[in-house]
Amino acid sequence: MRSTSMGRLAALASAVLPTRPGDALRHPVFRLRTRALAVGLTLAVSALVPAGSAGAADQYEWAALGDSYTAGGFVGEPQPPLGSASRDGCDRTTDAYPGVVERELDEFPPGKPVHLTNFSCGNATIADIADTRQTPISPVQPPAGGWTAVDPQIERAKLNDNTDIVTIGVGGNSLPFGGMLLKCLELGVTPGKTCRDHYTSPPEGEESIQDKLARVQDEYVHMLAEVHQAAPNAKVITVGYPAVLPEQGSDCNRLALTELGGIKHADIDWLRDNVLKPLNSTIQRVTSFFGDRYVDVYSSSVGHDACQSADTKWVEGICGEAADYWPAKLPGTLLNCAPINKRVTLVHPNAPGHANTAAHVERAIRIALLDR
Repeated sequence: MRSTSMGRLAALASAVLPTRPGDALRHPVFRLRTRALAVGLTLAVSALVPAGSAGAADQYEWAALGDSYTAGGFVGEPQPPLGSASRDGCDRTTDAYPGVVERELDEFPPGKPVHLTNFSCGNATIADIADTRQTPISPVQPPAGGWTAVDPQIERAKLNDNTDIVTIGVGGNSLPFGGMLLKCLELGVTPGKTCRDHYTSPPEGEESIQDKLARVQDEYVHMLAEVHQAAPNAKVITVGYPAVLPEQGSDCNRLALTELGGIKHADIDWLRDNVLKPLNSTIQRVTSFFGDRYVDVYSSSVGHDACQSADTKWVEGICGEAADYWPAKLPGTLLNCAPINKRVTLVHPNAPGHANTAAHVERAIRIALLDR
């Protein structure tokens, strides 16, 4: 049950926060600095905590929540493993950023061990974090009757008074950004039609981009209020989205499905400046209102977008490199990456992209744990 104070805070946020996002702030963080910080903070905490003192518990509790940009999808080994009875269709993987951070925290523990509970899920919306049961859509070995709906992530992760850290990476599917990309791909081969026109002056019954972003803001406010209600003592860290689109749409080869396919260059520029950046700004703004920490991964990933060379990109294109278990054809669609010997990656981070996000998230967690 939601507390009166959290409900009032959510209502206040909806009333006070502006409905038109601005540009995201930029503050790059590097992996080497994070490692140095890890060692420094560990020594500082060790000096402050008396020998034999375990504090309130013998470990910190960290819950990772989010969508496919948190779960991983095709990066690393499936978690739970293929064939396991506990598979739920959420496509969590070992080399997604929660797993990478977990291994770093194991190697350099911040005073006490950190126990990770990860119930992020591919295709999750903001509502799926706190309110709604999600039916997963994993294309990897689905059961005959389809995947069973799963509870809201804050329930699956069992957030409570003992939760120390909650990280959340969600928001894109609530627009939905992926659906908008596919629409832009469709309009890219339609003479005289642009993605920008479709979403700024939409057909009857469809939201404009302004309405989408305003709705996402309201949903994010409600979700964060619910997270704080479920885990009142936790430090909450939200994670933005990386620079999946280039700084210049003309950088993309419209013949290449390993990039953004046939999306018009002007539409790529519009998606970057009017959808992706405002989405991050919305997340950052709501996060700041609640007094939580926002992790910017956009700034450090500029120049590593889907239209860069294979050895530079941190995000795969429409088709890209993925583990062997991941499909080359998207079920229920005409998209088939097999002829170019690729798999359906639909503009998602690869292993270097998750490693970059991990560096930022690890640093944020270590700083947050200083107050525990």
